[in-house]
Amino acid sequence: MRDSAEKQLVERIRDGDQTAIAELSDSYGPRILQLALRYTRNREDAEEVAQDVLLKVCRRIDAFRGDSALSSWIYRITFNTAMSRLRSARARSLELQATSAVSHLPDADDRSPKPREVADWSALADDEIMRAQLRQRLIKALRDLPPIYRLPVLLRDVQGLSTEEASAVLRVKDQTLKSRLHRGRLILRDRLSEFAGGLSLHHPGSPLIRH
Repeated sequence: MRDSAEKQLVERIRDGDQTAIAELSDSYGPRILQLALRYTRNREDAEEVAQDVLLKVCRRIDAFRGDSALSSWIYRITFNTAMSRLRSARARSLELQATSAVSHLPDADDRSPKPREVADWSALADDEIMRAQLRQRLIKALRDLPPIYRLPVLLRDVQGLSTEEASAVLRVKDQTLKSRLHRGRLILRDRLSEFAGGLSLHHPGSPLIRH
């Protein structure tokens, strides 16, 4: 284990020391909540994820071997917990959409033709069209990236995680993460060269990436 204070905290949690559990919450709780909010993008969900993570950390503390920093171990638990919640929420959403679609199906004897809606592009200015095209190309370029490069880009440039946090999620060294991130950014820039000057891959929260 890297740090003696960290080791003592882990041992105290293992012994059921309530003050140690409180210290864990004070030290890591705000960061866990911040990470959960980045993943879920919903305050209520993020708070529930944060509570689940702290509970899991206390329950699974015996599984922490000290091979990496305690923070890295906690970040991985946060990522997994948030992803699990997002998968559950997505499944519920799809179920509701399917139910809604079935309830709005036309009757079998209703064969009257429905007028087709024609998209109105007149309100889009040239720059808006360009941004829309750029977003589409960016999404495709991200999907086409090999996973070894795509995941670092998504975690660092889209989710806004720090190098330490992204490294913890992917279980790689910081330098390995930086190398893969650099390579991924270069590939994206090359594939989006026609939009030169219109994209920043170093700004977490870029609307071109998020929407």
